[in-house]
Amino acid sequence: MSTSPSSRRPVRSRGWLDRYSAGPEGGDLYTDAPSWVGERWRAVAAELARLGENDAAALQEATSRNAADLGLTFRVTGDEEERAWPVNAMPLVIGADEWAKLERGLVQRADMLEKLAADIYGEQKLVKGGHLPAAVIAGNPFFVRRMIGHPPACGRFLQVYSAELARGPRGQWRILQDRVRLASGIGYTLENRLALSRTTGDLLAASHVRRTAGFFGAMREGMAAACGRERPRVALLTPGRFNQTYAEQAHLARYLGLPLVEGRDLSVLDNRLYVGTIAGPKRVDGIWRWINTDLLDPLAFDARSQIGVANLFEAWTSGGVGIANAPGSEVLESAALAAFMPRLCRLLMDEEPLLPSIATWWCGQASEGATVARRFDDLALLPAFGQPVEGLAGRDPVAGASLTPEERALFAEALRRRPMDYCGQEIVQLSTAPAIIDGEIVPRPFTLRAFVARRADGGWTVMPGGFARLSSSRDLPTTMMGAGDLSADVWVVDETSAEQHQRTTLQDSPPISRGGGILASQAADNLYWFGRYNQRAELVLRVVRSLLGNSMEGESGPTGGGAVAASLVGLLEYWGAADAGSVGKKLEDVCAQALLSSHLPGSVATLLKRRMDVGMSLRERFARDFWRIVSRPMPPVTVSRPQAMLESARWLGEHFSALSGLVAENMVRSSAWRFLKIGERIERAQAICRMTHDLSAFTGESEDVASGVLLDLCDSQIVYRTRYLTAPMPDPVRDLVLLDPDNPRALAFQIADIATHLQALPSVRDDNVPEAPLRSARALQGELQAALVEDMTRARLRTLEGRLFALSDAISQRYFLQFDREGAERRTRLL
Repeated sequence: MSTSPSSRRPVRSRGWLDRYSAGPEGGDLYTDAPSWVGERWRAVAAELARLGENDAAALQEATSRNAADLGLTFRVTGDEEERAWPVNAMPLVIGADEWAKLERGLVQRADMLEKLAADIYGEQKLVKGGHLPAAVIAGNPFFVRRMIGHPPACGRFLQVYSAELARGPRGQWRILQDRVRLASGIGYTLENRLALSRTTGDLLAASHVRRTAGFFGAMREGMAAACGRERPRVALLTPGRFNQTYAEQAHLARYLGLPLVEGRDLSVLDNRLYVGTIAGPKRVDGIWRWINTDLLDPLAFDARSQIGVANLFEAWTSGGVGIANAPGSEVLESAALAAFMPRLCRLLMDEEPLLPSIATWWCGQASEGATVARRFDDLALLPAFGQPVEGLAGRDPVAGASLTPEERALFAEALRRRPMDYCGQEIVQLSTAPAIIDGEIVPRPFTLRAFVARRADGGWTVMPGGFARLSSSRDLPTTMMGAGDLSADVWVVDETSAEQHQRTTLQDSPPISRGGGILASQAADNLYWFGRYNQRAELVLRVVRSLLGNSMEGESGPTGGGAVAASLVGLLEYWGAADAGSVGKKLEDVCAQALLSSHLPGSVATLLKRRMDVGMSLRERFARDFWRIVSRPMPPVTVSRPQAMLESARWLGEHFSALSGLVAENMVRSSAWRFLKIGERIERAQAICRMTHDLSAFTGESEDVASGVLLDLCDSQIVYRTRYLTAPMPDPVRDLVLLDPDNPRALAFQIADIATHLQALPSVRDDNVPEAPLRSARALQGELQAALVEDMTRARLRTLEGRLFALSDAISQRYFLQFDREGAERRTRLL
């Protein structure tokens, strides 16, 4: 008889935490917990032990694997490559009573910051009344003077707020930092919950863990309500795929159903914001910005910005578009301002702060500066306004006691010259929590990032949980993930089941919608070139396989070192997959180069890298299985043995087949899918013209060999053998790969499919006249439908190839952003 996890738990309440020791410092989240919360900790640990078969390392591996399957990555500042997201299998468990106090404190803080922003960019009573030094505001590089006198049309500066929280050794919670510029971490909170859910099954429900989906639904509804329009379009504005948290932004956009756009996708017309799509411009009513204010609008702020939108600020001030959070909100984040938060809370809220800030001294005041100098060894030192300053290497706090005599002297001199640039803060001793480290349950110091968002009625809702960062050391807490740090899911648990907290869907019943939504021109461009890179890499691979061995004959021997092989090597040279002058070299060396070379623009390795580059901008559009295959690295290739290279080539062939199957079976037949297919078809059509041209230059025995190779390259051997009871012969082969409308590898089929996709795309014309790309495709289609095999001379093939290049340009000019220099370089490299 089976039992549920909850019925097993009283028996299995002992286990991994029996020998857990938090150390002499105290303040551990588990050991300090109330009895019922401590019992919940032990129950969770016992179930995790059961799921991991009492092997903590195995459980952690399973969690990491689930995180990788979700596509979780991040980038440490300075890294070029993304890293796997480090989520711990042991969650942080917090009781509902303790969490309720945090919720009240967070809502109070959000309300206070809203009033503070309104005063800073409004009447400035706090400065005029002497409650706040003017230098704290005017000296802040994030203070936006142009915002003065421009309150948001919706009446609110803040839509989303997050706070970095620290728990002290006596269980007291304090705010390390206010975060209003970017809500980074909110997407990882969602991903951590998904990864733990996959690992632990129904453990969350059995443990009475509050769900987070309701928060995300309320946040989305709040952003929509702030736009003041019925069914508004809200987009997530990203700085692009090279941003440190781009993977998080892409996942959030997909989960919330928001278009993910970059500045170059957007334009302002008549104080309204529009996104350029393949169907023309579409209005955007609000943006959730993930870029700094100074980069938002090059005409209003920093003219050097290349990721903003011209005239966006003017559109916002006129009420034509909403921005969350309002421009200039970053001024609230400074450490200098944190020094005045207790006083400001009493002035603005007429209340004592429920969540106090960490004790901070701004050195711009004489007495506070003297305090910092006197207590130098007891305090942490940090920039007052979040920018690197002389004497401090970066933005994070530095313990005064850790400085060398030379560094102390340098800092003292810098402090004397510009005291307003520095703050001192008390050094926080963080609470610890159980974590799985190297297969053991050990205490780790942690900070918690909590999130607050506006509901549709304008009130605040607090996410039940958050994003915990487990520090790899007891160094001063920072706000960014560093090497060796881990993340953890935060479980807010009720003592008994609470149905109101068990909402699992984003909203109860969304409006019915079909299709793929809007498709920005840049996304269409990337999809098109993703398809082309993928197809070209597969074609190069087919040539390599043909050179190494004939696949239909068991791949047992080389194609031959004669004229046909030389022609194939020449084809690799033409595609940039082999160095010029490779004809006559050992075939194994040429094939190794075509597979692995990083300096050749047409090698398989280079093409897969470029496919990955454009794919990064499409992450929110691809299913996880698809993305997981795309992200796989090249297999190891033993270049010294042709047979080993052939095995690697076979693996790559299966890779392309898997992707093709996922595209065919899993992608919605939307415009996004059509651009991916158009890219594939254009690339394959051009390649068929070029391969047939090069392999039609032979006579005699070589002609028959070339015909067999052409069948192999076009994957049409079985069709030919079913239809013709003869060895490959030139005219039947060329008819099959050029003119047969039913052969999915034939030129005629590619052109017909391109025309079908182009016809299905939205038109911007009102006269129902076909647009230029469709007219070009139909002309090609008609020409091939009327042609006979004897008409397909080598000169005709060269002409057709040139017209396919022209068709590609016509598609680009009609649908893609023409100022995209990266796209132009991409076309030049491949064409």
